[in-house]
Amino acid sequence: MIEWSETQLAFRDMVRRFIEAEIKPKLEAIEHHGEPPYDVLRKMTKSFGLGELAIAELRHSLEREKRGSAADREPAKRRGPSPEAAERVALQAVMVTELCRYSLGIITAWGVSVSLTAGAIMSRGTLAQKERFVPDLLSMEKIGAWAITEPDSGSDAFGSMKSSARRDGDHYILNGSKTFITNGPYADTIIFICKLDDGRPPAERRVVSFILDRDMKGLTASKPLRKMGLHGSPTGQLFLDDVRVPRDRLIGETEEAPASSGAKDTFTAERTGVAAMALGIIEECQSLCLDYSQRRVQFGKPISQFQLIQLKLANMEVARMNVQNLVFRQIELAAAGRRIDIAEASACKLYSAQVAMQCALEAVQLFGGNGYMAEYRVEQLCRDAKVLQIYAGTDEIQVSQIARSLLARHALS
Repeated sequence: MIEWSETQLAFRDMVRRFIEAEIKPKLEAIEHHGEPPYDVLRKMTKSFGLGELAIAELRHSLEREKRGSAADREPAKRRGPSPEAAERVALQAVMVTELCRYSLGIITAWGVSVSLTAGAIMSRGTLAQKERFVPDLLSMEKIGAWAITEPDSGSDAFGSMKSSARRDGDHYILNGSKTFITNGPYADTIIFICKLDDGRPPAERRVVSFILDRDMKGLTASKPLRKMGLHGSPTGQLFLDDVRVPRDRLIGETEEAPASSGAKDTFTAERTGVAAMALGIIEECQSLCLDYSQRRVQFGKPISQFQLIQLKLANMEVARMNVQNLVFRQIELAAAGRRIDIAEASACKLYSAQVAMQCALEAVQLFGGNGYMAEYRVEQLCRDAKVLQIYAGTDEIQVSQIARSLLARHALS
C-alpha cells in the first residue's frame, strides 16, 4: 500500500466533520476541566455505526465458534488473505490519526474500552463470557478497563505482581491494587489480572484474569489522577479488598488459560496502535508549524525562510512519511491475513513514539514563547506525545524486547 484509497479519504473527511462539530467545541472542557469523554465517544460510535458493525462481526464470529469452525481455532497469523480485515484496519487507522491530532486522550479511552478490554475477553473468554460482556463494550454502553499495572510493578508487570486470587469453594477471593488504569474511575467492566494464590512461591504462581463489575462489594475506584498530559483519558487506581467472584468471572473458566500470554497479545495490539496515534500528532505538529512559520515575521521576513526552521519542517516530513509507512505495513499484513509479532510491534512503537516526541518538541521550539502557551496547541501535543514513550511498555522495554528477539533468531540461524 502506497497511499490512502478514495474510500479511506472520504471516511477521513467524515471524521474531520465530526471533529469540527462534536469534539472541538468540547475540547476545552475535556482537556482542561476534567469532563469525561464518554458522551462524545458514544456519539462517535453511533454516528459511524462502529458499534453495530463490531457487534455484527461478533455475532458472526460466535456463530462460527458454535459450529466449531476450524478456521476460528486457527491462529490469526496463519489465516489467508483478508481484504475486509485490511479495510477495517485502514479505516480505524484513519480515525485514530485524525482524533489524535486533537486529543490523544480521547482515542486512548476509546481504544482501551473497545479494543483492549473487549479484546481480552474475545481472545481467552468462553462463548458465554463473550456473549455476556462483549456487546455492551463494543457499543460503548459500558466502559471497559484493563488492569495490570501495580504501584510496585511498572515494567516488571508479572514478576512484581502482588494482586492475588484465592480459591473459596466455587468462588475466588480477590485482593490487591492497580494504578495508572485508563478508564479506571468510570469503568463498568474491568479485566483484573492477578496471580493465583495456590500455596506456591509467588514467582511460580499462575497468572489469571477476571471480569469484574464496578459495583462489586470490596472494589473501590479512585478519582481521576492528575497527569502531565493525556487529559482526555481519565486514569485512576483500583483497590480490591476481599472481592468475592464466582468461577464464571474467571476468563476462560479455567486456571490453565495462559493469561500472561493473553496479556502479551494485548501489549502487542497496544504497541501496534501507537503508529497511528503518533502519525496524528506528527501531522498536526507539521500543519501548525507550516502555517505559523509563514505568518510569523522576524527580522523583516517570515521565519519559514530561515534554514534552521526549514530543517525542522523537513525532519517532520521525514518522520511523517516513515510513520505513515508503518501504518501502511499494518494494513498490508492484515490484507495478507497476518499480524505483527511482539518484537516488530515493539520496534514500531519505539520508533513512532520517539519521532512523535521529537516533532512535538521541535514544534514548541519553532513557536518559541507562544509554543509554551496552551492556546497554541503544540503545548498539548507535546505533553500528550510523551506518554507514547511510557505506556504499553517504556522505550527501554521495547529495546529489550527487540534485542531479545534478534538474539534468539540469530541463535537459531
